[in-house]
Amino acid sequence: MITHEIAHVGSVELLTPVPDESLRFFTRVMGLTEVGSEGDSVYLRTWDDYEHHTVKLTAHGTSGIRRTALRTWSQEALERRVRAIEEAGLGVGWRDGDPGVGPTYVFRDPDGHELELYWESEWYEAPPELRPSLKNQAQAYPARGVCVRRLDHVNFLSAEVEPSTEFLMETLGGRTTEQIRLDSGDIAGRWLHFTNKSYDIVYTRDWTGANGRLHHVAFATDTREDILRAADIFLDHGVFIETGPHKHAIQQTFFLYVYEPGGNRIELCNPCARLVLAPDWKPITWTEAERAKGQAWGLKTIESFHTHGTPPL
Repeated sequence: MITHEIAHVGSVELLTPVPDESLRFFTRVMGLTEVGSEGDSVYLRTWDDYEHHTVKLTAHGTSGIRRTALRTWSQEALERRVRAIEEAGLGVGWRDGDPGVGPTYVFRDPDGHELELYWESEWYEAPPELRPSLKNQAQAYPARGVCVRRLDHVNFLSAEVEPSTEFLMETLGGRTTEQIRLDSGDIAGRWLHFTNKSYDIVYTRDWTGANGRLHHVAFATDTREDILRAADIFLDHGVFIETGPHKHAIQQTFFLYVYEPGGNRIELCNPCARLVLAPDWKPITWTEAERAKGQAWGLKTIESFHTHGTPPL
């Protein structure tokens, strides 16, 4: 069994047709810090990220996610995972990394989502005005907007969940913590993790049958109360709140979902208290009837949660 080859989700490249509005959302409302730009892209970071950037925001004709980056545990782990991906026939090839990142290996999952692996990473050095008072913190707390702490997970939409999740399990060592099994026997959602976090990458069924779309990107807050405050901040800034604040039944995550101006769904989550420490964890399977009950405290899952994805159809 493959273990401890992937360290964490490193960054995401989000596409937006309204770059100026999306940039204002991520910097002024979400509280990310701009650390550079290149061509049509701007690089942004959460305040407790040790790496150069967390989000690459790129102007584009439509919304969506272009690429998700995963950092490996070592150079040797990177080389082993590249060989496994090439044997599976889904490799794209080596590319020069973005600022702060060394060589990256690009590949696709069976549904068409583009991902990349890398090892070499430049640790962020805060300029004097952003230098923290605590030396074990990458950057001073920005005290601006929501102030999300870190990137937590990415949820892909997929025409079929099983091929892509099995691919990540077989080539990258992802393990299932929870899943949804329909009455037909099909898997409609699967939550994968690489470390002790309860999930890092999620695949849920795209009921339109489309390929390669994004359901949401999630950012973690310090506390659950930060999410309650964020709801008021979003309200004051005219940000569309899709659902929440509330608590998921699956993974027990406290959540709030909004749309950023480009149309991409963004989640604020507070999953920090729930870790999977058991090395022999057995996946939790939810039935169709159990999911029909809604979220943990009875909130019904709204229709747009099953239909809205980016890019739009």
